[in-house]
Amino acid sequence: MKFIGAMLQTITGSRQTRGLKKTTINLFLFFASFIVVLAILTWGKNLNRQAFAGTLIISAASFLILYFFLLQFRRELLLVTRKVFFILLAIIGFVAITKIVTGLPGRDMVFIIPFAIITIIIRTFYDARLALFILLITIMLAGFMVPQPFEFVFLSFVSGMAAIFTLKTVYRKTRLFLTVLVVVVTYTGLWMGICLMEKGKLPDDFSHSLLLFAINGFLILVSFPLVFLFEQNFLLLSETTLNELSDINQPLLRKFAEEAPGSFQHSLQVSNLAEEAARIIGANHLLVRAGALYHDIGKIGNPRYFVENQSDEMSPHEKLDPKDSARIIISHVQNGVNLAKNYKMPVQIIDFIRMHHGTTVAYFFFKKYLDQNPDEAGLEIIEKTFKYPGPKPFSKETAVVMMADAIEASSRSIAAYSEDSISELVERIIFIQEQDGQFSDVPLTFKDLSDIKNVLKKRLATIYHARIAYPERI
Repeated sequence: MKFIGAMLQTITGSRQTRGLKKTTINLFLFFASFIVVLAILTWGKNLNRQAFAGTLIISAASFLILYFFLLQFRRELLLVTRKVFFILLAIIGFVAITKIVTGLPGRDMVFIIPFAIITIIIRTFYDARLALFILLITIMLAGFMVPQPFEFVFLSFVSGMAAIFTLKTVYRKTRLFLTVLVVVVTYTGLWMGICLMEKGKLPDDFSHSLLLFAINGFLILVSFPLVFLFEQNFLLLSETTLNELSDINQPLLRKFAEEAPGSFQHSLQVSNLAEEAARIIGANHLLVRAGALYHDIGKIGNPRYFVENQSDEMSPHEKLDPKDSARIIISHVQNGVNLAKNYKMPVQIIDFIRMHHGTTVAYFFFKKYLDQNPDEAGLEIIEKTFKYPGPKPFSKETAVVMMADAIEASSRSIAAYSEDSISELVERIIFIQEQDGQFSDVPLTFKDLSDIKNVLKKRLATIYHARIAYPERI
């Protein structure tokens, strides 16, 4: 175990360097965004020092809260600069729009700004909790520029929540039209309530407010083309795209099924296992399903060297040196990355290919080599020949696929299937991966791991349940 520990130390420095670089870039983006928002809030105002200092404190506090929220709950986003930039750009964009609209002639013009687009876009690419938090930060900053800040924040926040509630399923055009209707009705109903509470009656120009709310709803429809625009420019994936990628009639998946049928069936099983585990811990289960389907496509190049594609004849590894066997097996990762790039696959899917083995060791061939060469062991052998290139998983999604992949493959070798044997396998595989440090960059809690284990055990037990022995037909 000493040489494994030494190997981990050699990669720790480079990982820390990359982490420091990411942190520096993120802090710069947050600082630059803070400066831009501060400039927007103070633009055109003749502020004294005290007022400027107050605006500075409020702006800085908003971005600090956002940064620590991401650090606490969505740490994986901070590992990808473009995702951080996308979120900050959304906040700056709507604050700037608010500044422009508040300068227009007319009363209550701020209500034409479709803040629900923030929740729709963020919910489409991430999750509802992040969408609500980004919305709250944005409307609070914008609230310092509007005439009726409390009414504005209340209406914008509740309508944004209503948008999320209607978009809790897969993103579709019909669903978006329903969202528009719900947002307009929410604005109208809440505005009626505010007017009746404060004035005891509806204002004479209530029809003007209805027109503003209708324009707001119409502008929300812009979010549909925006989804595809952001997908192209920020390399994000919507639910629609993920569903398309998961279609087994995709050209690359058809090629996979034809040339490496055993590996394809393994990927289908991994996809089913991982999707259920991702769903239970609140990860992006659609991304997990798609990533798991493609994680082993590198086996297309040499399918007969992988046990799931071999028939009863002798394995080709019997004639190879363990080092050569390890090179062939490990090369399926890079081969998969190259193949995915040739088919223009999104970078998020390629991440699953790169990370599904992390920096683990091809232990079967490593052990075989040590048995044949008992006097030759150490770090250099692992580094040069038997270790996967990595990187380690950096998100819950890629970590779940790593677990499901190893467990599904190992489950085929269980001598007798039972609840105890399946439970022991799941516990042992995940324990080894944990001890090997494969999840050191993943924000997984003990509860997450416990839930994942329980789901994998139940699904495997269902797959390998005892079948009824039907009598032969006479």
